[in-house]
Amino acid sequence: MMVLYGLGTTIGAGIYALIGEIAGVAGYGAPMSFLLASLIAGFTACSFAELAGRYPRAAGAALYVQHGFGSIRLARVVGLLVVLTAIVSSAAIVNAFSGYLQTFIPIDRIWAVTLIVPIVGLLAAWGIAESVLAAALITVIEVGGLLLVVAVGAQAFTTLPEHLADFLPGTATAPWAGLLFGVTLAFYAFIGFEDMVDVAEEVKAARTTLPRAILLTLVITTVIYVLLMVSALITLPPGALHASPAPLATLYETHTGRSPTVIGLIALFAIVNGALIQVIMGARVLYGLASRGQLPAALARVHRRTRTPLLATAIISALVLISALSGRLAGLAALTSELMLIIFALVNLSLWRIKRRDPSPPDSLHFHRAVPMIGFLLSVGFLLHGLGL
Repeated sequence: MMVLYGLGTTIGAGIYALIGEIAGVAGYGAPMSFLLASLIAGFTACSFAELAGRYPRAAGAALYVQHGFGSIRLARVVGLLVVLTAIVSSAAIVNAFSGYLQTFIPIDRIWAVTLIVPIVGLLAAWGIAESVLAAALITVIEVGGLLLVVAVGAQAFTTLPEHLADFLPGTATAPWAGLLFGVTLAFYAFIGFEDMVDVAEEVKAARTTLPRAILLTLVITTVIYVLLMVSALITLPPGALHASPAPLATLYETHTGRSPTVIGLIALFAIVNGALIQVIMGARVLYGLASRGQLPAALARVHRRTRTPLLATAIISALVLISALSGRLAGLAALTSELMLIIFALVNLSLWRIKRRDPSPPDSLHFHRAVPMIGFLLSVGFLLHGLGL
């Protein structure tokens, strides 16, 4: 269930929404952008996996920073950064939803956004067991949709040798500048594993379950993304992918000659699923901070029947709606990536400091101390690159 939860937020928020945007900036370097982004995410995923085993509590990143630096104030800032990331990420996802919805009905983006955000908020408030079950079922559908697109485009891989030169980094078709900017956007497509730690208090055997689920989620996601991106670029040039408001639907139609209704519907579910999990995560972080006295106590109140923090969920949903109406997909995705890189840098540095005091806890997964330091340096490096510094 936790792997499905992680895949739901990662895949729903990533490939369905951004495949065209990444192809537009990275060209044929997009698969390499995904691989580099997975490398950056991989070191940090290892850090989150170890920390989830050490401290299986809600508001994970904020808690980890508090243990690493001994500062409640810095922990509160990190917690609020995580909440802001959830809001901006959900807003980006909801904007992607409007693009796919327009392939079915001619509805204005503003109306589409206004329609879907309250539905997502109500699902998040319904109950954690019900929300995660709904997310898991949708995840099975959305992963199936991606595999379907890869399967119908399998013939394209037979011509891969003819296109290998196009994919080489540093060439006219895959320039380094576009490839590296593509990493910033592709990194957004891997965001999701860190959300898994924020429901730690509702996971059975969290010390062992969470670390394994985090790492497995990243591996599955990377394989699917690279296969799909290579297939897509062999089938359509980057410009055509970028121009499509629903690129996966366009790919399916190109491969099969049939209406892309099925893929369009799956994409709608996938994108809503990503927004749902982000709202759940944001509300749980507010709850976690409030329960430790770092935010007003009202945010820690849990409804007797649903067992969810209703006020926190309502606040997150309202802020998602405002952000979605005022922003666009690519800009919101880039901002999400930059915020997450700040959080990842602090979490990696926190684990590095913690491991000085307690190198290898006997009852949970642990890595060499170099892993969080590499994760810290990679996060800072790509953050500076993304900011143009």
